[in-house]
Amino acid sequence: MPMEFLLFGLLAVLLVFMIFNTRKRTKQMKAEQEEKATKTVPGAKVLLQGGIYGTIVAYDPEDLDTPALVEIAPGTIIDVHSQAILRVVEPKDAVIDASADEIVEEQVADESIAPAVETPEETRARLERDADDK
Repeated sequence: MPMEFLLFGLLAVLLVFMIFNTRKRTKQMKAEQEEKATKTVPGAKVLLQGGIYGTIVAYDPEDLDTPALVEIAPGTIIDVHSQAILRVVEPKDAVIDASADEIVEEQVADESIAPAVETPEETRARLERDADDK
């Protein structure tokens, strides 16, 4: 008889643990989704589920059924499901030492080596110009 109470007590403890653990994970996932939705704005660099990097052109965080427009190359815009956006890619904060400064200065001096990087504002302006031309 006491063994049965012990087993039921252990079962109840496990059930309570599972419920609280599930709630915690659900809250954490919801917070991550909300953070991603606030960071996903036109001009933001993103990584898609298939491993493709692109720039957000249009995204509706309220209606996830409407496709997001992602520019994967200059002038190449694709429709993707809003949930196919894996994460927003943020530039890494790099620690620059003297040798890295020299390399950057050499690349800036030789513009054929340094790729041109657009700011989000430049990307929006270019997309608007392209839309006006079509």
